[in-house]
Amino acid sequence: QDYYGKELQKSEDLKTNACVTSARHLPKVVREALERVHEEVVARYYGCGLVIPECLASCRILDLGSGSGRDCYLLSQLVGEWGHVTGIDITKSQVEVAKKHVAYHMDKFGYQKPNVEFLQGYMEKLGDAGLADESYDIVISNCVINLAPDKRAVLQEAYRVLKPGGEMYFSDVYASQRLSETIRKHSVLWGECLAGALYWRDLYSIAEEVGFSSPCLVTASPITIGDKELESIIGDCCFVSATFRLFKVPCTSQTGPGQVIYNGGIMGHEQELVFDANFTFKKGEVVDVDAEMAAILKSSRFAEEFLIRVGETNAATPQGCCC
Repeated sequence: QDYYGKELQKSEDLKTNACVTSARHLPKVVREALERVHEEVVARYYGCGLVIPECLASCRILDLGSGSGRDCYLLSQLVGEWGHVTGIDITKSQVEVAKKHVAYHMDKFGYQKPNVEFLQGYMEKLGDAGLADESYDIVISNCVINLAPDKRAVLQEAYRVLKPGGEMYFSDVYASQRLSETIRKHSVLWGECLAGALYWRDLYSIAEEVGFSSPCLVTASPITIGDKELESIIGDCCFVSATFRLFKVPCTSQTGPGQVIYNGGIMGHEQELVFDANFTFKKGEVVDVDAEMAAILKSSRFAEEFLIRVGETNAATPQGCCC
């Protein structure tokens, strides 16, 4: 709260590139939506690139660690007036910045009533903020789970509030090894998203324990420190900023491997959908998928965008989302 509420006044005050790592190429509709977000909201935002999944029309989205609200206002445009976006953050001053610009954005978007709300609270305790079971289609998070001491509680709460077939789509910082006590207690490294970074293998075990599908890696970029004092404390540990997607796949959707054909119906992805590092679906092209990917597509909001033929495969099928 102190670091993001008092220490930092703008993104240029950050000492590493952990929180400003670029994401994958953005569709035109997303770039244009970002241009309509108030300049103060953008300046006070400290996330990793943009965390914007696809196929969002009329979805209910929860943003964990929403900060000044940049992603929420961007998503507000993509879900449309019939969708809804909730942002939750622990830092009072950040929530105040987000709330201050609600009327400005709704007027700019031409909405009759707000489709965004901002709450102050902890992402490990979403129930305390009044967030009910199975109430969201998508949970997003942009470089904040590393700031939570209890990562399992965050994923458990995200799983709880997601509807069956829902998705957690998030960027965060991961370490190449478990971090020493010295690093984990360093206040600046905490604020810079490094001291709380999860050992990347632990993400897979926690996701499985909570009930999610295997993590699907979307993108990953190395993090550079650029500060000699911080580099000496970190030593030989390496960090990456990575985007993953996790799905709450119902037991009833479990199926065998098969073939899928993308219909090109997602706005901004009419010719191809880059789903993750393993799967790119081109419009009209037959793609072999394993049982897990078939179940994800069948149970999620992507179901109407694909023709899914379970039990049919022609070649060696990529195994799961893991990369």
